[in-house]
Amino acid sequence: MKITPTIRAELEQFLQQENMSLTQFGQIAGMNRGMVSAIVTGNKSMSVNQLDLITEAMGLPEGYYYDLFIENFIIDHPPNMRRIEPFLFRCAELDKLDAIRRVVGAIMDNLLYSPKLFEIAETLLAQGRNAAALILYEGVAEAEKYQHSERLAICQYRIFTIRVGDDQEKSYDAAVQFEPYIERLDEIDQLDALRALVNIYRSLRKWAKMDTFATALGNKAEIQYRIDLQRTKGEETKKPFYPPFVYWAFSQLIRAEVCEANKDFEKALLYTNTYADLSWVKDTDEITVKWKKQFKEWAIINTYLNKLLSGDTSVLADYVTYVSSRKDELLPALDIIVEAANRYHFDVDDILNQFEVEISSYLEEQKIESFYTQRFIEERIIHFSMELSVYYLTKGRFSDGFTFLLNCLAKSTLINNKSYIIKCVKLYDSYQEYATPETKVTYRNLIKEVEEDEA
Repeated sequence: MKITPTIRAELEQFLQQENMSLTQFGQIAGMNRGMVSAIVTGNKSMSVNQLDLITEAMGLPEGYYYDLFIENFIIDHPPNMRRIEPFLFRCAELDKLDAIRRVVGAIMDNLLYSPKLFEIAETLLAQGRNAAALILYEGVAEAEKYQHSERLAICQYRIFTIRVGDDQEKSYDAAVQFEPYIERLDEIDQLDALRALVNIYRSLRKWAKMDTFATALGNKAEIQYRIDLQRTKGEETKKPFYPPFVYWAFSQLIRAEVCEANKDFEKALLYTNTYADLSWVKDTDEITVKWKKQFKEWAIINTYLNKLLSGDTSVLADYVTYVSSRKDELLPALDIIVEAANRYHFDVDDILNQFEVEISSYLEEQKIESFYTQRFIEERIIHFSMELSVYYLTKGRFSDGFTFLLNCLAKSTLINNKSYIIKCVKLYDSYQEYATPETKVTYRNLIKEVEEDEA
């Protein structure tokens, strides 16, 4: 049987080796002699603050004895949250994530500790310590998985928002895992949760899921808008991040996008006209006016987009003129223009030359300041790269075509977008006979990265 050492024994051994008295050690550690004596003799338990002082006085790295602290004072002991809470915060500060996992595993058999751990997780999340908070949320969610509680739903919501990141496969998995818990959130949180879910599926071009959750978002936002109208002015209530009509209009915009993806341009235009007219929103505050103006502008842009994707090239010049002075809209517009050019086989060289500098900046920069989410922008850049590669390869401009194809493959590999990786491989296979030796080497290296990621 393995005997677990104790921090007290380690301290006692240190004092003997250094031939140091309790008083001398206490002076170094900033603790009085009585406190050191009580710790050494076992007459007093130890706090994480005292452990940190002792560790520093012994000349050891921060957190050196945290595993022993868990063994000595947490595992096989009745959980004492006055000791555990500061210990968890300290572990989070030092990024001792394994220690946090051990503590959670040791105490979460008892549901009585869920509320406190949830509270700690919320504080850590507010501090930006997402990795530490995630462990606590997962622990609470696992312990309460059969409770059907709102706290469980909030934990799953937090887990979803933390897990969503650059890796698109993992983001998709996080979204799917969160889906069943939306209805357990309160009505206000549901609006923001559905918006977040729609944006994830939007960046992944999951059209069916976009439509499902955009529809749910629109219905709930409409109900919330009506409830707000019936409230007494000045009544204090929980508010969503945006006014309810914004969620409703956004849901119509998304449904229009889905229709355009499915080439149902007539229905897409109906949705676009629906969110263009927000005259029924009577508030005149600054935020309301701003959003009404924004959706009207999006409706104009998306009407051009709709017509262009349906094959009406007569709007092309007006479309370019309208978006050229709107920085946030230029990338999506250029993407759609090249997609339409590939679909209907018309020339857009003059437009690409006109915005050559902007296109280069889109493809080179890792982060772009924009109204849109970074995930949306990343997906647009990848899709744009793919459309440009198709455009140039089809025209026999192989150098340009392979440049954009390799750019698309590199960015798709970086965020683990398997759909685009497969498209890049298929497109390369169709034109590989025109690839230069340098292009072939770069392509093989990128494919090697993909294979290593899959291993």
